[in-house]
Amino acid sequence: MKNISLAIASLVLLLAHTTWAQNKRVPASLGRAEYIEVEENVKLHVTDIGEGRPIVLIHGWPLSDAMYEYQYQHLGRKGFRVIGITLRGFGKSDKPYGRYDFDVFSDDIKAVLEKLEIEDAVLGGFSMGGAVVIHYVTKYNSAHISKLALFGAAAPSWVQRDGFPHGVPLADAEGLIQSIKTNRPDVIESFGAGFPAKEGNISNNMIKWLEDINLEASPYAITESITALRDLDLRPELSKITVPVAIFHGIYDKNCSFALAEELHKGIKDSYIIRFEKSGHTLFIEEMEKFNTELEKFASK
Repeated sequence: MKNISLAIASLVLLLAHTTWAQNKRVPASLGRAEYIEVEENVKLHVTDIGEGRPIVLIHGWPLSDAMYEYQYQHLGRKGFRVIGITLRGFGKSDKPYGRYDFDVFSDDIKAVLEKLEIEDAVLGGFSMGGAVVIHYVTKYNSAHISKLALFGAAAPSWVQRDGFPHGVPLADAEGLIQSIKTNRPDVIESFGAGFPAKEGNISNNMIKWLEDINLEASPYAITESITALRDLDLRPELSKITVPVAIFHGIYDKNCSFALAEELHKGIKDSYIIRFEKSGHTLFIEEMEKFNTELEKFASK
């Protein structure tokens, strides 16, 4: 009888162990963090997709890393690790009260790249993000990166200055900043409507999608950061860039004129321009296939 009881107990334990083993969850995640702390109580949202050489993407104003949805879809399946960083104050990142300038943004990018142990990356930035990545490269001597890509960059100066007739008139920049303080939704709607080269180049749903991303940003953060952009003059910094640079720019860009791309090319020794003949500011949507293919080619060289 004792032997029978022991046999039954052993069978029960065996069945329990087998059931536990069958039900044990195998993690589906690769363990990559979606939020990375860059300073105490400040975490940035990060999209981290794919395997291979890293391509790090910085969004424009007032977007978030979500704008690169169709670059993640393409490049993440082409042998690259694609990392989109949302700057503080934007999208799903934390929105603390404090400074929102290009030193802060550059420091945050460096903190993310260090924590992810990223090296030999291609760093890309769109619009205001183009100014951010130029500042990062010159401030940190291209730490963690080996190539730079600029997409419709609001650089070397977003506004017109003495000896620099390109960019938007200072009065227009001031008007935009004031409008953000009093009627942000209308500003974002009109700003988004002016993105494509012409009406119909991108669908109404795409325009609405971009507007929804824009509206996620902190009103305080977008006011402070666009003010910092107004005051930023990167012309003296261009000669310090020593990594290869690809300049993507739509020839019908109404937000950052094509003349800015030409000025960047003049000032950056190892650079070339890729003209987007059918695009305005949303070249990453208007000529999506060309954008993705050219970025893939640049990253593969």
